[in-house]
Amino acid sequence: MKRSTRIPLLTLGLLICLSSLVFHTDQSPVSHAQSLTPSEHRTDRNVVGYFTQWGIYSGYFVKNLVTSGSASKLTVLNYAFGNISPNLQCFEVNQAGAGDAWADYQRPASASESVTGVADNPTQALKGNFNQIKALKTLYPNIKAVISIGGWTWSARFSDAALSPQSRAAFVKSCIDQYIVGNLPQLDGDTTGGPGAAAGVFDGIDIDWEYPAAEGNSGNVFRPQDTRNFTLLLAEFRKQLDALGKKTHRHYLLTIAAPAGESKYTKIELNKISRSLDWINLMTYDYHGSWETSGPTNFVAPLYNSPQDPSPTPKQYIDKTVNAYLHAGIPANKLVLGLPFYGYGWTNVPNANHGLYQGDTSTTITAGGGTANYNVLKTLIGFTGYHDPVTRAFWIFDGTTFWTYNDPQEIITKMHYVRDRGLGGAMIWSMDADDTTGTLISAVNQGLSGH
Repeated sequence: MKRSTRIPLLTLGLLICLSSLVFHTDQSPVSHAQSLTPSEHRTDRNVVGYFTQWGIYSGYFVKNLVTSGSASKLTVLNYAFGNISPNLQCFEVNQAGAGDAWADYQRPASASESVTGVADNPTQALKGNFNQIKALKTLYPNIKAVISIGGWTWSARFSDAALSPQSRAAFVKSCIDQYIVGNLPQLDGDTTGGPGAAAGVFDGIDIDWEYPAAEGNSGNVFRPQDTRNFTLLLAEFRKQLDALGKKTHRHYLLTIAAPAGESKYTKIELNKISRSLDWINLMTYDYHGSWETSGPTNFVAPLYNSPQDPSPTPKQYIDKTVNAYLHAGIPANKLVLGLPFYGYGWTNVPNANHGLYQGDTSTTITAGGGTANYNVLKTLIGFTGYHDPVTRAFWIFDGTTFWTYNDPQEIITKMHYVRDRGLGGAMIWSMDADDTTGTLISAVNQGLSGH
């Protein structure tokens, strides 16, 4: 999972002014506006959606989960993200790049932004996203809320926090105290927060360490001992959550976001971590993207390998990732398949093979598309869409610009894969990337329901 690190959009304005948009499968043209009929049949698998803390600044509120119809299709809402302080504790702060307590629990929601349609009272102890999540859970008792700690930007201090028995115990205690018990600090003269202010908001904790014993974001601390210490950290979380659960007579969730790349997951004790976890959210996306600035153009999340894929060996794709976790002994029902609700693009792509697998060290292509959410990509005009029958992936191309993302058909195919392999469900990064009618999460629900 990445915290607001998607590459900025560079050429969408040019793309949107092009001519009409037509999509087709391998042979038959179809309109991209063709709608799915959402299944009302509920699945017994988890549907985990990440809600981004910063989404409110672009107009995506917890209320949007209701108005889009998405809330009725979710079982778990992961809130991204909590950070780790320099003294290796979970903490809240209003400081750019370090924390946004204002968004989390200080900002009063207006009536138009509120899940209930009632504005926050300025004197109440809990406001912001946390209070809206609590209200959402009241309306939709099927939804559990989980605080996700770390992410791409805020994983810098995990290695230090996990380094010793003492640091692990103190770190875990601070996270449980703040997010589960709900003891929020009162900051900057604001009376919001206080002991127990966030009680009942979160039902568990998701650890998104990117990555144990491997480099993630620039500047992250990582060391070989992380491999073992990650296992021990998760065991400490499980121990302390269970101890609290005995007092409150409930079970608290513990999950992780886990890497899809072989160079990352081989540095995790996969055969040991699952005993501490309710499930594992596989980050089965970002196999390829516009950071590969000279190409070749490729898929963000291919389900299967293609012999035509020119990327270097070993090839990386979803089925390989899933098999690696299964072969390590993790039960299938503890693996939740990650879905990107965004895509990557390249420009100056040679007009061959509909733009797929184009570009090499002798060809100059650029990441001119950058990144964009599904709700933007579905509106682009002048493109033709294609489904690859081998990888089962989707892309669009207009003769010079190539975009890779998941359309509803690809989502449904992946959900059939989840059912066929007996996996535990689907995870979405992130909810604000879907459109206003929840087209992609409807496809998740439809696919998991067997339709």
